[in-house]
Amino acid sequence: MTAIPQISPERLPELLQRMPKAELHIHIEGSLEPELIFELARRNAVSIPYSSVEELRKAYAFSNLQSFLDIYYAGASVLLQEQDFYDMAWAYLKRAQADNVLRAEIFFDPQTHTARGVAMETVVKGLHRACQDARGQLGVDAELILCFLRHLSEAEAFETLEQALPFRDKFIGVGLDSSEVGHPPEKFARVFAKCRQQGLHLVAHAGEEGPPAYVWAALDVLKVERIDHGVQSAKDPALMQRLAQQRIPLTVCPLSNLKLCVFPKLADHNLRQLLDAGLCATVNSDDPAYFGGYMNQNFSETFGALGLEARHAWQLAANSFEASFVDAATRRGYMDRLGAAFEQFA
Repeated sequence: MTAIPQISPERLPELLQRMPKAELHIHIEGSLEPELIFELARRNAVSIPYSSVEELRKAYAFSNLQSFLDIYYAGASVLLQEQDFYDMAWAYLKRAQADNVLRAEIFFDPQTHTARGVAMETVVKGLHRACQDARGQLGVDAELILCFLRHLSEAEAFETLEQALPFRDKFIGVGLDSSEVGHPPEKFARVFAKCRQQGLHLVAHAGEEGPPAYVWAALDVLKVERIDHGVQSAKDPALMQRLAQQRIPLTVCPLSNLKLCVFPKLADHNLRQLLDAGLCATVNSDDPAYFGGYMNQNFSETFGALGLEARHAWQLAANSFEASFVDAATRRGYMDRLGAAFEQFA
Protein backbone atom coordinates (compact mmCIF):
# COMPACT_ATOMS: atom_id res chain seq x y z
CA MET A 1 0.00 0.00 0.00
CA THR A 2 1.57 3.29 -1.07
CA ALA A 3 -1.16 5.83 -0.29
CA ILE A 4 -1.73 6.13 3.46
CA PRO A 5 -5.48 6.38 4.19
CA GLN A 6 -6.82 9.62 5.65
CA ILE A 7 -7.18 9.12 9.40
CA SER A 8 -8.75 11.71 11.67
CA PRO A 9 -6.52 13.07 14.48
CA GLU A 10 -8.94 11.90 17.19
CA ARG A 11 -8.53 8.29 16.01
CA LEU A 12 -4.71 8.52 16.07
CA PRO A 13 -4.26 7.44 19.75
CA GLU A 14 -6.18 4.22 19.14
CA LEU A 15 -4.33 3.60 15.86
CA LEU A 16 -0.98 3.87 17.68
CA GLN A 17 -2.14 1.22 20.15
CA ARG A 18 -3.52 -1.19 17.60
CA MET A 19 -1.14 -0.92 14.65
CA PRO A 20 1.34 -3.81 14.28
CA LYS A 21 4.98 -2.95 14.92
CA ALA A 22 8.42 -4.42 15.61
CA GLU A 23 10.55 -3.69 18.67
CA LEU A 24 14.26 -3.70 17.87
CA HIS A 25 15.80 -2.10 20.97
CA ILE A 26 14.75 -3.81 24.18
CA HIS A 27 17.16 -4.91 26.90
CA ILE A 28 15.47 -7.89 28.51
CA GLU A 29 17.14 -7.18 31.88
CA GLY A 30 15.66 -3.68 31.60
CA SER A 31 12.14 -5.13 31.45
CA LEU A 32 12.53 -6.62 34.94
CA GLU A 33 9.73 -4.97 36.93
CA PRO A 34 10.16 -4.37 40.70
CA GLU A 35 7.41 -6.89 41.48
CA LEU A 36 9.28 -9.65 39.64
CA ILE A 37 12.60 -8.57 41.19
CA PHE A 38 11.09 -9.11 44.66
CA GLU A 39 9.47 -12.40 43.62
CA LEU A 40 12.77 -13.76 42.26
CA ALA A 41 14.70 -12.43 45.28
CA ARG A 42 12.39 -14.43 47.53
CA ARG A 43 12.54 -17.51 45.30
CA ASN A 44 16.35 -17.46 45.20
CA ALA A 45 16.94 -16.15 48.75
CA VAL A 46 18.81 -13.11 47.39
CA SER A 47 18.93 -10.03 49.60
CA ILE A 48 18.37 -6.68 47.85
CA PRO A 49 18.92 -3.24 49.40
CA TYR A 50 15.25 -2.19 49.18
CA SER A 51 12.46 -2.99 51.63
CA SER A 52 9.53 -2.76 49.21
CA VAL A 53 8.45 -2.48 45.58
CA GLU A 54 7.60 1.19 46.23
CA GLU A 55 11.05 1.95 47.65
CA LEU A 56 12.71 0.31 44.65
CA ARG A 57 10.54 2.28 42.21
CA LYS A 58 11.44 5.52 44.03
CA ALA A 59 15.11 4.69 43.41
CA TYR A 60 14.47 4.93 39.66
CA ALA A 61 15.50 8.61 39.59
CA PHE A 62 18.32 8.70 37.07
CA SER A 63 20.28 11.73 36.01
CA ASN A 64 22.43 9.98 33.39
CA LEU A 65 23.29 6.64 31.85
CA GLN A 66 25.71 5.62 34.61
CA SER A 67 23.29 6.27 37.49
CA PHE A 68 20.78 4.07 35.67
CA LEU A 69 23.31 1.29 35.00
CA ASP A 70 24.24 1.07 38.68
CA ILE A 71 20.70 0.15 39.72
CA TYR A 72 20.16 -1.94 36.56
CA TYR A 73 23.01 -4.27 37.49
CA ALA A 74 21.73 -4.49 41.10
CA GLY A 75 18.30 -5.57 39.83
CA ALA A 76 19.84 -8.30 37.68
CA SER A 77 21.40 -9.92 40.77
CA VAL A 78 18.16 -11.86 41.44
CA LEU A 79 18.49 -13.80 38.15
CA LEU A 80 20.11 -17.15 38.91
CA GLN A 81 18.15 -20.09 37.45
CA GLU A 82 17.06 -20.87 33.89
CA GLN A 83 13.44 -20.38 34.98
CA ASP A 84 14.24 -16.84 36.21
CA PHE A 85 15.40 -15.85 32.72
CA TYR A 86 12.35 -17.53 31.20
CA ASP A 87 9.97 -15.71 33.57
CA MET A 88 11.59 -12.33 32.86
CA ALA A 89 11.40 -12.80 29.09
CA TRP A 90 7.86 -14.19 29.24
CA ALA A 91 6.63 -11.18 31.23
CA TYR A 92 8.08 -8.85 28.58
CA LEU A 93 6.70 -10.89 25.67
CA LYS A 94 3.17 -10.71 27.11
CA ARG A 95 3.52 -6.92 27.31
CA ALA A 96 4.80 -6.87 23.73
CA GLN A 97 1.78 -8.88 22.55
CA ALA A 98 -0.55 -6.44 24.34
CA ASP A 99 1.14 -3.58 22.41
CA ASN A 100 0.70 -5.39 19.07
CA VAL A 101 4.40 -6.09 18.64
CA LEU A 102 4.69 -8.77 15.93
CA ARG A 103 8.48 -9.02 16.04
CA ALA A 104 10.84 -8.49 18.99
CA GLU A 105 14.63 -8.58 18.65
CA ILE A 106 15.71 -8.81 22.26
CA PHE A 107 19.08 -7.73 23.69
CA PHE A 108 20.59 -9.67 26.58
CA ASP A 109 23.77 -9.02 28.58
CA PRO A 110 25.39 -12.37 29.44
CA GLN A 111 28.40 -10.74 31.13
CA THR A 112 26.08 -9.25 33.76
CA HIS A 113 25.26 -12.84 34.75
CA THR A 114 28.40 -14.85 34.02
CA ALA A 115 30.33 -12.41 36.26
CA ARG A 116 28.07 -13.61 39.10
CA GLY A 117 28.76 -17.27 38.36
CA VAL A 118 25.62 -17.91 36.29
CA ALA A 119 26.40 -20.20 33.35
CA MET A 120 25.94 -18.93 29.78
CA GLU A 121 23.77 -21.99 29.13
CA THR A 122 21.39 -21.01 31.94
CA VAL A 123 20.94 -17.50 30.52
CA VAL A 124 20.54 -18.43 26.86
CA LYS A 125 18.32 -21.46 27.34
CA GLY A 126 15.89 -19.67 29.64
CA LEU A 127 15.51 -16.69 27.30
CA HIS A 128 15.36 -18.83 24.15
CA ARG A 129 12.66 -21.10 25.57
CA ALA A 130 10.47 -18.05 26.26
CA CYS A 131 11.02 -16.83 22.67
CA GLN A 132 10.01 -20.23 21.32
CA ASP A 133 6.86 -20.35 23.45
CA ALA A 134 5.95 -16.78 22.41
CA ARG A 135 5.70 -17.81 18.75
CA GLY A 136 3.15 -20.51 19.41
CA GLN A 137 1.26 -19.04 22.35
CA LEU A 138 1.43 -15.25 21.82
CA GLY A 139 1.98 -14.82 18.09
CA VAL A 140 5.12 -12.78 18.79
CA ASP A 141 8.14 -13.67 16.64
CA ALA A 142 11.05 -13.14 19.07
CA GLU A 143 14.80 -13.57 18.59
CA LEU A 144 17.84 -12.86 20.76
CA ILE A 145 20.81 -10.51 20.24
CA LEU A 146 23.81 -10.99 22.57
CA CYS A 147 25.34 -7.71 23.74
CA PHE A 148 28.89 -7.09 24.89
CA LEU A 149 29.36 -4.65 27.79
CA ARG A 150 31.55 -1.89 26.41
CA HIS A 151 32.95 -0.77 29.78
CA LEU A 152 34.67 -4.18 29.94
CA SER A 153 37.62 -5.19 27.74
CA GLU A 154 37.57 -6.64 24.25
CA ALA A 155 39.34 -9.70 25.67
CA GLU A 156 36.34 -10.27 27.95
CA ALA A 157 34.03 -9.85 24.96
CA PHE A 158 36.00 -12.56 23.09
CA GLU A 159 35.68 -14.82 26.14
CA THR A 160 31.91 -14.21 26.21
CA LEU A 161 31.64 -15.01 22.51
CA GLU A 162 33.50 -18.31 23.01
CA GLN A 163 31.13 -19.23 25.84
CA ALA A 164 28.13 -18.38 23.65
CA LEU A 165 29.12 -20.09 20.39
CA PRO A 166 27.93 -23.56 21.51
CA PHE A 167 24.45 -21.93 21.55
CA ARG A 168 24.90 -20.12 18.23
CA ASP A 169 21.54 -21.46 16.98
CA LYS A 170 19.74 -19.61 19.80
CA PHE A 171 20.75 -16.01 18.97
CA ILE A 172 20.83 -14.11 15.67
CA GLY A 173 23.26 -11.28 16.31
CA VAL A 174 25.52 -9.31 18.62
CA GLY A 175 25.37 -5.77 19.92
CA LEU A 176 27.34 -3.34 22.08
CA ASP A 177 25.82 -1.60 25.11
CA SER A 178 26.48 -0.16 28.60
CA SER A 179 28.50 3.04 29.32
CA GLU A 180 29.08 4.75 25.98
CA VAL A 181 31.29 7.78 26.66
CA GLY A 182 34.99 6.83 26.80
CA HIS A 183 34.36 3.43 25.19
CA PRO A 184 34.35 4.04 21.42
CA PRO A 185 33.20 1.30 19.04
CA GLU A 186 36.72 0.69 17.66
CA LYS A 187 37.66 -0.83 21.04
CA PHE A 188 35.69 -3.91 19.83
CA ALA A 189 36.81 -4.04 16.19
CA ARG A 190 38.32 -7.55 16.29
CA VAL A 191 35.55 -9.26 18.20
CA PHE A 192 32.95 -7.80 15.80
CA ALA A 193 35.04 -9.03 12.86
CA LYS A 194 34.93 -12.52 14.35
CA CYS A 195 31.15 -12.26 14.88
CA ARG A 196 30.76 -11.24 11.23
CA GLN A 197 32.68 -14.40 10.20
CA GLN A 198 30.16 -16.40 12.26
CA GLY A 199 27.33 -14.98 10.14
CA LEU A 200 25.86 -13.01 13.03
CA HIS A 201 23.93 -9.77 12.53
CA LEU A 202 25.79 -6.75 13.93
CA VAL A 203 24.33 -3.76 15.78
CA ALA A 204 25.80 -1.27 18.27
CA HIS A 205 24.72 1.50 20.61
CA ALA A 206 26.20 4.75 19.29
CA GLY A 207 25.28 8.40 19.44
CA GLU A 208 23.12 8.24 22.57
CA GLU A 209 25.41 10.23 24.87
CA GLY A 210 28.45 9.70 22.65
CA PRO A 211 29.32 11.96 19.67
CA PRO A 212 28.50 11.42 15.96
CA ALA A 213 32.08 10.10 15.58
CA TYR A 214 30.95 6.98 17.47
CA VAL A 215 28.24 6.41 14.86
CA TRP A 216 30.79 6.70 12.04
CA ALA A 217 33.07 4.22 13.85
CA ALA A 218 30.21 1.76 14.44
CA LEU A 219 29.47 1.84 10.70
CA ASP A 220 33.01 1.87 9.30
CA VAL A 221 35.00 -0.08 11.90
CA LEU A 222 32.43 -2.50 13.35
CA LYS A 223 30.43 -2.59 10.08
CA VAL A 224 27.10 -2.73 11.89
CA GLU A 225 23.78 -3.01 10.07
CA ARG A 226 21.82 -0.92 12.57
CA ILE A 227 22.60 1.91 14.99
CA ASP A 228 20.97 1.72 18.41
CA HIS A 229 19.90 5.21 19.53
CA GLY A 230 21.89 7.36 17.09
CA VAL A 231 20.10 10.61 18.01
CA GLN A 232 23.37 12.58 18.18
CA SER A 233 23.73 11.94 14.42
CA ALA A 234 21.62 15.06 13.86
CA LYS A 235 24.68 17.15 14.81
CA ASP A 236 26.54 15.94 11.68
CA PRO A 237 24.89 16.77 8.31
CA ALA A 238 27.21 14.43 6.36
CA LEU A 239 26.33 11.56 8.69
CA MET A 240 22.61 12.31 8.37
CA GLN A 241 22.93 12.22 4.59
CA ARG A 242 24.71 8.86 4.72
CA LEU A 243 22.19 7.32 7.12
CA ALA A 244 19.34 8.42 4.86
CA GLN A 245 20.96 7.32 1.59
CA GLN A 246 22.04 3.91 2.88
CA ARG A 247 18.79 3.33 4.84
CA ILE A 248 20.78 2.49 7.97
CA PRO A 249 18.17 2.07 10.70
CA LEU A 250 18.24 3.97 13.99
CA THR A 251 16.50 2.26 16.91
CA VAL A 252 15.37 5.38 18.78
CA CYS A 253 14.09 5.19 22.39
CA PRO A 254 12.25 8.44 23.20
CA LEU A 255 11.21 7.86 26.85
CA SER A 256 14.67 6.49 27.63
CA ASN A 257 16.24 9.60 26.11
CA LEU A 258 13.98 11.75 28.29
CA LYS A 259 14.68 9.78 31.49
CA LEU A 260 18.46 9.87 30.95
CA CYS A 261 18.40 13.59 30.10
CA VAL A 262 19.59 13.15 26.50
CA PHE A 263 16.80 15.68 25.78
CA PRO A 264 15.51 18.03 28.52
CA LYS A 265 11.87 17.62 27.43
CA LEU A 266 10.13 15.11 25.17
CA ALA A 267 9.00 18.08 23.04
CA ASP A 268 12.71 18.70 22.33
CA HIS A 269 13.26 15.20 20.91
CA ASN A 270 14.60 15.09 17.33
CA LEU A 271 12.56 12.08 16.11
CA ARG A 272 10.54 14.26 13.72
CA GLN A 273 13.77 15.78 12.37
CA LEU A 274 15.16 12.28 11.75
CA LEU A 275 12.00 11.20 9.90
CA ASP A 276 11.79 14.44 7.89
CA ALA A 277 15.42 13.88 6.80
CA GLY A 278 14.38 10.50 5.35
CA LEU A 279 16.12 8.32 7.95
CA CYS A 280 14.90 4.82 8.79
CA ALA A 281 14.14 5.76 12.40
CA THR A 282 12.09 3.47 14.65
CA VAL A 283 10.51 3.78 18.12
CA ASN A 284 11.48 1.36 20.89
CA SER A 285 11.30 1.04 24.69
CA ASP A 286 14.96 0.30 25.66
CA ASP A 287 14.61 -0.50 29.41
CA PRO A 288 10.86 -0.09 29.96
CA ALA A 289 10.70 -1.18 33.62
CA TYR A 290 13.15 1.60 34.50
CA PHE A 291 12.14 4.28 31.99
CA GLY A 292 8.40 4.12 32.54
CA GLY A 293 7.01 2.96 29.22
CA TYR A 294 6.67 -0.04 26.95
CA MET A 295 6.15 0.33 23.19
CA ASN A 296 2.69 1.89 23.03
CA GLN A 297 3.45 4.39 25.77
CA ASN A 298 6.58 5.46 23.85
CA PHE A 299 4.41 5.98 20.77
CA SER A 300 1.55 7.80 22.48
CA GLU A 301 3.68 10.14 24.62
CA THR A 302 6.10 10.95 21.78
CA PHE A 303 3.31 11.62 19.29
CA GLY A 304 1.58 13.87 21.84
CA ALA A 305 4.75 15.83 22.62
CA LEU A 306 5.90 16.25 19.00
CA GLY A 307 2.51 16.61 17.28
CA LEU A 308 3.22 13.69 14.96
CA GLU A 309 0.52 12.46 12.59
CA ALA A 310 -0.83 9.23 11.07
CA ARG A 311 1.76 9.40 8.26
CA HIS A 312 4.52 9.32 10.87
CA ALA A 313 2.88 6.32 12.56
CA TRP A 314 2.83 4.49 9.24
CA GLN A 315 6.46 5.40 8.54
CA LEU A 316 7.70 4.32 11.98
CA ALA A 317 5.90 0.98 11.85
CA ALA A 318 7.03 0.35 8.25
CA ASN A 319 10.60 1.32 9.21
CA SER A 320 10.52 -1.15 12.12
CA PHE A 321 9.65 -3.99 9.75
CA GLU A 322 12.21 -2.83 7.16
CA ALA A 323 14.91 -2.71 9.86
CA SER A 324 14.12 -6.11 11.39
CA PHE A 325 16.26 -9.15 10.63
CA VAL A 326 13.58 -11.18 8.80
CA ASP A 327 13.25 -12.59 5.29
CA ALA A 328 11.38 -10.77 2.52
CA ALA A 329 8.26 -12.96 2.73
CA THR A 330 7.91 -12.40 6.48
CA ARG A 331 8.39 -8.65 6.00
CA ARG A 332 5.67 -8.58 3.33
CA GLY A 333 3.34 -10.37 5.74
CA TYR A 334 4.02 -7.75 8.41
CA MET A 335 3.43 -4.93 5.92
CA ASP A 336 0.13 -6.49 4.81
CA ARG A 337 -1.02 -6.50 8.42
CA LEU A 338 0.07 -2.87 8.81
CA GLY A 339 -1.91 -1.94 5.70
CA ALA A 340 -4.99 -3.75 7.00
CA ALA A 341 -4.76 -1.95 10.36
CA PHE A 342 -4.63 1.46 8.65
CA GLU A 343 -7.57 0.59 6.37
CA GLN A 344 -9.66 -0.16 9.45
CA PHE A 345 -9.08 3.39 10.68
CA ALA A 346 -9.59 5.14 7.33
